[in-house]
Amino acid sequence: MSDKNKTKEQPKITLTTKLEKAKKQAEAKVNAKGKKDKHKKKGNPIVRYFKEMRSELKKVVWPSRKKVFHNTGVVMVVMVIVAIVLFGVDTGLSALVQLAFGK
Repeated sequence: MSDKNKTKEQPKITLTTKLEKAKKQAEAKVNAKGKKDKHKKKGNPIVRYFKEMRSELKKVVWPSRKKVFHNTGVVMVVMVIVAIVLFGVDTGLSALVQLAFGK
C-alpha cells in the first residue's frame, strides 16, 4: 500500500462532544455572572434597589407624546361605546323585569 491510500484518522466530532463543549461554556458564563452578582450584593439594599430601578427605567422605551394622546383617545372612545352598550342592556333588562312582574 502506498502512503496516499492511508488516510489520517480525523478526530470524530459528535453531537455529544459539541453539547458538552456548549454546556461547559454556559457553565462558565453562569459562574462568571454569579461572581458578579455576589459582588453587587454588597452595600445598603435600599440604595441598591433604587440604583437598579433607575438603571431599569433607563432601558424603557417611552412612547411619544403623539402616541400617548392617540392611545388615550382610543381608550376614551371604547369606554363611551361600552357605556352605551351597558346602558342599553340595563334598560332592556329593566323593561323585561317590569313586564315580567307587572309593576
